[in-house]
Amino acid sequence: MEPQEVDELIRQLVRIAVHQDTINADLREFNRQQIAINQRLEVTQARIETLLARMIAQGENGQEA
Repeated sequence: MEPQEVDELIRQLVRIAVHQDTINADLREFNRQQIAINQRLEVTQARIETLLARMIAQGENGQEA
């Protein structure tokens, strides 16, 4: 393999590594956002479960069962 071919391969590998770093940073940001979304969904789900439990606990005339 010629020296210029080796140099070109090295340059290409550097470009690939830089691009991969960008992809990894984007994925880390996506994961942070997804964690925040999941936490909000857990809170919402807990609130809905509480409301449903209160509704189910009431009798048909609105009194506690």
